[in-house]
Amino acid sequence: MTKETQRVGRLALTPAVALLFIWMIVPLAMTIYFSTLHYTLLNPGTEAFIGLDNYYYFLTDPAFLYSMRNTLLLVGSVLAITIVLGTLIAILLDQAVVGRSIVRLMVIAPFFIMPTVSALVWKNLLMHPVSGLFAFLATSLGLTPIDWFTDAPLLAIILIVAWQWLPFATLILLTALQSLDEEQKEAAEMDGASAWQRFWHITLPLLGPMIRLSVFFSIIGALQVFDIIVPLTGGGPFETTNTMVSFLYFFGLTRMRIGFSSAVGVVLFIICVTFAFGYQRIVMRDD
Repeated sequence: MTKETQRVGRLALTPAVALLFIWMIVPLAMTIYFSTLHYTLLNPGTEAFIGLDNYYYFLTDPAFLYSMRNTLLLVGSVLAITIVLGTLIAILLDQAVVGRSIVRLMVIAPFFIMPTVSALVWKNLLMHPVSGLFAFLATSLGLTPIDWFTDAPLLAIILIVAWQWLPFATLILLTALQSLDEEQKEAAEMDGASAWQRFWHITLPLLGPMIRLSVFFSIIGALQVFDIIVPLTGGGPFETTNTMVSFLYFFGLTRMRIGFSSAVGVVLFIICVTFAFGYQRIVMRDD
């Protein structure tokens, strides 16, 4: 590619890049500005500059600290479930079995269901303490059904979010498995390596880039979970299922506290961007 071609390519991309930059930077700048104001829609016209008071208020609020703890639990649990189960399911689906295409379709299908619809299916058909499938199975085994959204609401949210992201991780890892070079595994098998040794020393290292990609998207997805929490628990009971995103909504936007909500949004943006850049540097260094 010549320098002239590169120059023409940059010139052609400039309008799109500039538009994308404006589309991102203007809302961000307005959010940062609003976060320094005492700005509530319940009392329009009373806006006042208060500096970092909004940040101090919610960073010292026990409800926010509790929502941050819930967010970390959600992200860690979803990550462990999706990566471990996703890898195992991808390996199983990579085997030559009867009906493999149908099984693959069934595994991947939940990813194409709207999160809110999936959440309501779990709540009313699977986890209902009286008429749900889990309650029926527990009663059949002589056990007491669990009232998931009263006794273990955060665990219920974790399972549903993991179910939503598991097909995505499985699809990425299955695609990577099917593109691996079989010669290395065949050579190792001829040298007497067991199935576990071939998986641990050959398959898993070769899957490393795709596993790291799945980790990245799973974490970002779990950090942004909102459309599952709202219809299921509304952040309750007693804010036990609030994450940082739902905290922003319930404690800020529903009470029309624009300044407070903007401050929470800025902190969430900083967390996500810091993680994205840090993780990208780690992945690029390892690759």
